[in-house]
Amino acid sequence: MNLISLACQPAMPEAGQPFAIEVEFALDAPISFLPDVGLELFSGELTQACWAGNLQAQRHTPWLPRGRYRARWVCGGSALPLRARVSLHQREAMAERCMAAGELRIPVPECDGEQAAPAITGHWQLSAIDGTPALETLGWKRGPSDWFFRHFDHAAGTVIEYMLGNSPLLRGRVLDVGCGDGVTALGIALRCRPQALIGIDPFRGFDRLPEILAGAGLDASMVPECLSFLDADANAMPFADDHFDVVVSWGSLEHIAGGHQRALAEIRRVLRPGGLLFVHPGLYYGNYGHHLGEFCDEPHFHLKWPREAIRQRVLETPPNYIDRAGEFSTPAQYWQWFEELNPITVAGFERELRALDFEPWRVAIRTEDRIEYSPELQAYSMQDLATLELYVSAYNRKPAG
Repeated sequence: MNLISLACQPAMPEAGQPFAIEVEFALDAPISFLPDVGLELFSGELTQACWAGNLQAQRHTPWLPRGRYRARWVCGGSALPLRARVSLHQREAMAERCMAAGELRIPVPECDGEQAAPAITGHWQLSAIDGTPALETLGWKRGPSDWFFRHFDHAAGTVIEYMLGNSPLLRGRVLDVGCGDGVTALGIALRCRPQALIGIDPFRGFDRLPEILAGAGLDASMVPECLSFLDADANAMPFADDHFDVVVSWGSLEHIAGGHQRALAEIRRVLRPGGLLFVHPGLYYGNYGHHLGEFCDEPHFHLKWPREAIRQRVLETPPNYIDRAGEFSTPAQYWQWFEELNPITVAGFERELRALDFEPWRVAIRTEDRIEYSPELQAYSMQDLATLELYVSAYNRKPAG
């Protein structure tokens, strides 16, 4: 992150008239996280700033790709400062770093007597310049409707900050079980810069990662050396005991054919004592975990309809495809995955974790506002029907050695 230029517009502002401090900077890395511009204004030679603020406080910018940018702090009119100091910051390997700094003298008209301390307010603007892709094209600007945002930003951020609390263990050896297309693993690897992050998935969805990056306007060169992928089975992982500091599983355990219990035992084996597990399993009895929402939006239809009626609906109805980053599975594949789903519940999953010496640390549960019971649903528990999502982080408390 390099400072290119620092200027005041107009060059000689007048008291009471709008003016702007313009900062142009370049990002040389393929991607920079939380790029920020700090600004301090001084009314004289004093070391105490009369105003201080930063870009991120007003315009949250999770990341920017390689390119050139202009940040403008626009003041609507006030007494004039005499000096401006800027500093450029970004997040690297889970720590904030100051990358560059500069100072600007602001020529102001002479005035009689002592100048009053400025009463200053302003707002920030940020834009891409010199051929850099516009901010509106980036996934985080498109928000939750964008596949790349949901996995690269939301999922990775949920794992790193919300559920694992920026643990220093994320700088060690990390395993992503059932990594799919690898977008979430990439988001974690780039933000944390671990010693190594390995994503495993027997279906090799990660082969499409360069294509997905290109679709998001990003370069495959952003994939760091610490990240690698392997088409391995979660039930028989090719790793030594106690090899990893952190194991992550986002929406994968429910898809392991034949049950997820063996995979949990393997996770326990390869995760060192005191290591951290994050897991977000799909919950079969809720309205998300059945993974057939692209065929019917009736609540709990997968529990209310006869099995053959569900099968017919899936195989004979064109799906209303949710954004899948360019991957569109066939109805037959959806039906196969539905038949293979493991019926995970909150209570049952907690028992399984505790039986394997996992000690819950952080838990987040998302529920429905209300459940409408029909005769077909009377056999199912309130908790199972009402729970949409489960997020768990837990320490591996297995005995050492």
